[in-house]
Amino acid sequence: MAASLMRFVRGGLGRSFNIASRSSCLLQQQARPQSSSSETKPTVRPKDAVTHNQLAAFGEYVAEMMPKYIQQVQVTCYNELEVMIHPDGVIPVLTFLRDHTNAQFRNMTDLTAVDIPTRQNRFEIVYNLLSLRYNSRIRVKTYTDELTPVDSAVPVHIAASWYEREVWDMFDYGFEGHPFRKDFPLSGYVEVRYDDELKRVVAEPVELAQEFRKFDLSTPWEVFPAHREPKDAAPKLEAGDKAPEKK
Repeated sequence: MAASLMRFVRGGLGRSFNIASRSSCLLQQQARPQSSSSETKPTVRPKDAVTHNQLAAFGEYVAEMMPKYIQQVQVTCYNELEVMIHPDGVIPVLTFLRDHTNAQFRNMTDLTAVDIPTRQNRFEIVYNLLSLRYNSRIRVKTYTDELTPVDSAVPVHIAASWYEREVWDMFDYGFEGHPFRKDFPLSGYVEVRYDDELKRVVAEPVELAQEFRKFDLSTPWEVFPAHREPKDAAPKLEAGDKAPEKK
């Protein structure tokens, strides 16, 4: 009796364990397609219709306020506002976006350039601005060629000073009114400097404290005879000795 009872209990526990394992396997199989589908989705910024409409409305408002300089306004990548302006409108537009109550883009997070050689105006200057008051960003773009400089943004955003130097170093392009460009030569017969009285860069004959233009490419130890390696001197011959034969 006891043995039959034990067999009954063991059989019931085994069947319940098999049922539980089968149910867990089914749940795992059902969960796998969902996890795999979620992993394959790209990580992109979700589209927000409300934010998109607000940015578009603000862009239209800025274009209406400054129609002389703003040529195009668009919202790209869902929630990124871009304003394309004329090169003459760099200072007015940046000043408007910084000081206007509804804008307050007082932080310049970045200034860079894009070189597109196929265009007539091959350089595209890009200003990225941030408004901490409204937690919003805006991108201002303008264009120019190799010979026409754009007004420096330093009077509006002091942070543009370093960014403009980087643009000059990378693209060999300058900004009008920027006195601290890295165009000062290390050698030559003419040097340039910024004159505070004339308010421009002037060229003058170079004045160097040493002969910088003369380079001695030999080893520096050659100028010290004591440090030269002594050469093997020929043996002295006494009277009547013959010179050794050369091999």
